[in-house]
Amino acid sequence: MVQKYQSPIRVYKHPFELVMEAYERRFPTCHLIPMFVDSEVLEETESEDGSIHQVQRRCKLDVDAPRLLKRIAGVDYVYFSQENTLNKRERTLHIESHNETFSNRVIIHELCSYSAHPENEDWTCFEQSASLDIKSFFGFESTVEKIAMKQYASSINKGKEIIEFYLNQLEEEGISHVPRWTPSLDAPSSSSVTIKPVCATPKLLQLELPVTPAVSIPVSTDANDREIANASNNDATQSDATSNDATNQPDGQTENQTGTPDDKLDADYIKRYLGDLTPLQESCLIRLRQWLQESHKGKIPKDEHILRFLRARDFNMEKAREILCQSLTWRKQHQVDYLLETWTSPQVLNDYYTGGWHHHDKEGRPLYILRLGQMDTKGLVRALGEESLLRHVLSINEEGLRRCEENTKVFGRPISCWTCLVDLEGLNMRHLWRPGVKALLRIIEVVEANYPETLGRLLILRAPRVFPVLWTLVSPFIDENTRKKFLIYAGNDYQGPGGLLDYIDKEVIPDFLGGECMCEVPEGGLVPKSLYRTAEELENEDISLWTETIYQSASVFKGAPHEVVLEIIDAASVITWDFDVCKGDVVFHLYHSKRAPQTPRKDPLVGQHSSVTTPGGNNVQLIDKSWTLGLDYSMVESPLTCKEGESVQGSHVTRWPGFYILQWRFHTMPGSASTNLPRVDDVLASLQVSSHKCKVMYYTEVIGSEDFRGSMTSLESSHSGFSQLSHATSNHSQSSSMISR
Repeated sequence: MVQKYQSPIRVYKHPFELVMEAYERRFPTCHLIPMFVDSEVLEETESEDGSIHQVQRRCKLDVDAPRLLKRIAGVDYVYFSQENTLNKRERTLHIESHNETFSNRVIIHELCSYSAHPENEDWTCFEQSASLDIKSFFGFESTVEKIAMKQYASSINKGKEIIEFYLNQLEEEGISHVPRWTPSLDAPSSSSVTIKPVCATPKLLQLELPVTPAVSIPVSTDANDREIANASNNDATQSDATSNDATNQPDGQTENQTGTPDDKLDADYIKRYLGDLTPLQESCLIRLRQWLQESHKGKIPKDEHILRFLRARDFNMEKAREILCQSLTWRKQHQVDYLLETWTSPQVLNDYYTGGWHHHDKEGRPLYILRLGQMDTKGLVRALGEESLLRHVLSINEEGLRRCEENTKVFGRPISCWTCLVDLEGLNMRHLWRPGVKALLRIIEVVEANYPETLGRLLILRAPRVFPVLWTLVSPFIDENTRKKFLIYAGNDYQGPGGLLDYIDKEVIPDFLGGECMCEVPEGGLVPKSLYRTAEELENEDISLWTETIYQSASVFKGAPHEVVLEIIDAASVITWDFDVCKGDVVFHLYHSKRAPQTPRKDPLVGQHSSVTTPGGNNVQLIDKSWTLGLDYSMVESPLTCKEGESVQGSHVTRWPGFYILQWRFHTMPGSASTNLPRVDDVLASLQVSSHKCKVMYYTEVIGSEDFRGSMTSLESSHSGFSQLSHATSNHSQSSSMISR
């Protein structure tokens, strides 16, 4: 497996020329980098006007590896080839490096760039990337990978310190300014290169590495100003965003802020708003963020939300990406982003739900208090139903996310989770009512899947004897990392050493726990039976709550596509679509027919009516197999292959009235042309035709041309929305068929 690293942008608050002067002092050897033994200049070239200076070096490293491994490999030192290009006119230094030793077994490729800060010419930016691919190494592949990653992470941490060391050294010597390069009056206008003799004293070399052109990073002089410090999420390229994008989002809202997929994270911003991350953790965040920008061309989650999912999976990027995409699809389908604006708590909850926000803990985390022992869980479930309670808990979590953002600004440090205080006084066997426990387990399941790493600490106070029974029921559904954050106190133990005062200031301890602060959390009580509702009423309301979505789900099987028909009366109408590929890969088609398609029929491949609803969504087939493409119906958009996890939006201006059919087809990889034998994947698929293969979640709408808010010439696609959880990123790329991912 190829290991990759991508750094954030690191900023030196010194001019580019001064940083280069400090950088050159690292060579030919550097006492701050013990493993860097020596370097040899192989070739050096310079343009006639002196603006471009290129140096190629061979570097000798003494890698800190077990002696046995070195003896088996038969080497004492590792050699790298490195090429530096210094452009004094553009004020950039690009460095590319790769290993010479064991290059047939191990491939290491590193890239670096220094450049003048695009917003402040007296500052310098540094960025680094690298990849490691170990093909074979005498059976020690895993060991070599661990050694390489450990040493690389260590050198990354030292990189900025080394430059700062030499900058301080220059300052001590009275060197605080290095003049910029300027062309001489008699310099030739051409940029031809003249080869010079190899220098005896090498000047340029680098053991960290990146590339990428300079990007706009807002200058920050106030660390508390998020709008300035956030180098990735703000006004990087608003001027590039097209003003007539098709912003016909299903919710009818228009996004104002845009950025570009080239937005980059600043190291200072990460430390200020996201916390202290190791270099490899920073790399995981940046790479997952880049993947989301590429696959979700509309809006992507905020950086702190992406980071929560990475932490929940110990920074395993593949696992984090999987659960994050599932959560984004869930949020989009149920319009969770707008929950705080659309959800109004029933009066029963306001009167009898014994929970609420109450100041913050000693670390600045929002504090939520739940008097579970005083809550009539049976009465609430009977009066409201499981789904209403779930929505209320989701609104609490959404409010918690909002409060974390506010507290981050107020306290000047990253706050990404909250503290929950649960008072169990009054808990008894009636709280173990089976439907109530079932509702609790369902809530825990949904919250664990979609709000990971939002609970910083859970303080459970006055736990009675019955608590172990409840804990036995719910603990298997709680993530192990979350369980480690639980602190449980029996009786009045919370008042002693190691108790409540260690986590909450005395001034905000609620009055019912012996403090002096008035707490506005309702005291609860029994819900009047007159408010109870029948099972049929609750079931109907539960269905309506979770079907309040404009998106539909569909299953796509091998040989059984899903199709949607739209009848068009006005020839100049605009068909728009917005869909997410939740599982598998699909091919999207748009067809036109003058004939109305058939009613849903029974398909022998799936063994049931094609219009039936399956656990993964429904499957409807409309195009009759007797129809001939080009005769009975025609293709009006080029096919688009969509990968799992992609979000696709697009539009089509109709030229003729009639019936337009949107089709999602199972994507089959082409077989090998050199053999007629069936592919293994095809054989497995044929054995599992009845199983769920692909799943899409889609929304379609027909708009009159006069009401279409996009450009009628370019038909740029609408943005997919993750609203409150998202930053806007501009959607520049369009396919030839006017479909955008």
